[in-house]
Amino acid sequence: MLELRHRAGGDLGPGAAAAAREGDGAGGDHEAESTSDKETDIDDKYGDLDSRTDSDLPEVPPSSDRTPEVLKKALSGLSARWKNWWIRGILTLTMISLFFLIIYMGSFMLMLLVLGIQVKCFHEIITIGYRVYRSYELPWFRTLSWYFLLCVNYFFYGETVADYFATFVQREEQLQFLIRYHRFISFALYLAGFCMFVLSLVKKHYRLQFYMFAWTHVTLLITVTQSHLVIQNLFEGMIWFLVPISSVICNDITAYLFGFFFGRTPLIKLSPKKTWEGFIGGFFSTVVFGFIAAYILAKYQYFVCPIEYRSEINSFVTECEPSELFQLQTYSVPPLLKGVLRWVREASILVLSRTRTNIYLHGFIFVLKDFANTIPGHGGIMDRFDCQYLMATFVHVYITSFIRGPNPSKVLQQLLVLQPEQQLNIYKTLKSHLTEKGLLQPSLKL
Repeated sequence: MLELRHRAGGDLGPGAAAAAREGDGAGGDHEAESTSDKETDIDDKYGDLDSRTDSDLPEVPPSSDRTPEVLKKALSGLSARWKNWWIRGILTLTMISLFFLIIYMGSFMLMLLVLGIQVKCFHEIITIGYRVYRSYELPWFRTLSWYFLLCVNYFFYGETVADYFATFVQREEQLQFLIRYHRFISFALYLAGFCMFVLSLVKKHYRLQFYMFAWTHVTLLITVTQSHLVIQNLFEGMIWFLVPISSVICNDITAYLFGFFFGRTPLIKLSPKKTWEGFIGGFFSTVVFGFIAAYILAKYQYFVCPIEYRSEINSFVTECEPSELFQLQTYSVPPLLKGVLRWVREASILVLSRTRTNIYLHGFIFVLKDFANTIPGHGGIMDRFDCQYLMATFVHVYITSFIRGPNPSKVLQQLLVLQPEQQLNIYKTLKSHLTEKGLLQPSLKL
């Protein structure tokens, strides 16, 4: 098909094509000629887009230098290598400081931060698609991409509101309607977007339009779905948000430092700047950092307690009795391992005992997961947060598989929205069950 299309384009120039149309439509009416002219205009406008092969696609143009002029002037006397070092260092410290400030401002600001990063990452990836496929002129595609982003966010954040804000929803009649039919409304919104996409299809250029349609959905899967998992992890306790994220940050920084000063051996051909020295240095420093971060955060109730919304004070709270996961536990160590630990302790390399905090083990597993991510590229928001998204997915799967148990507050919220007869039946069933277990005394019947 491509070959035939190219041959047709080569044999018939614009004038010949117009003459052929004029000869074929000599007996036709004026309306037919007008329709043919419109189709010709569309073909001329989009003809080159859909007939290209992958080898014809241009590389994405490099982004412009957005370094502040103040830094450019201050570092003008340095070589390009050291100039990049200082720019990255200054901006890294700035971003870390802002991150600490947002943590201090509370969980709600962290959720807004995740949402903002998600939108920016979506914009960057979608823009790459537009540049590569030269699809700026395709009708409605930029609008539809952002519309689908809105639809998917509406679905996921609506699910979050239904799960964690049930008591607040019960007091608002309008919200009750939206939550009850939330999934139907979400599907209707998506279906409307799909219909708009079908109506925007241009004759003979379906392939390019479906390329961009698929590009949009894959981008939504990468950004929106995984940012939703980040927020889910945050509700389980801020420690599940901070330890993985800070481990990735530590890995990126230390890998860059080790690679900058000691890097000699290329790691992969795809990214010459990645070196084995940076890879190994980043891994070991992240292991140490993971243990330290887990040890410090596990001591504070603010970081280990699940985040709950209290409707009576209209605010998020982090108050609980820390679970066994964050308390000291005594383990029985095999004799062989005891000898190894004793030798390590006597050598003063690392002081260990049989008493450990469970969170250390989980933090170490997060470090190993981060160790496997080596993604080339620098410059954009997505370059900084691609590993964060992968880590968030892993942490969410890990929590649901090995950490999370039944949540009494969620069960209670679901019970409160039931009909009185259903609540009474559940009460009778639970009372009978507890009586059989001996936890309740059987009631006396007169």
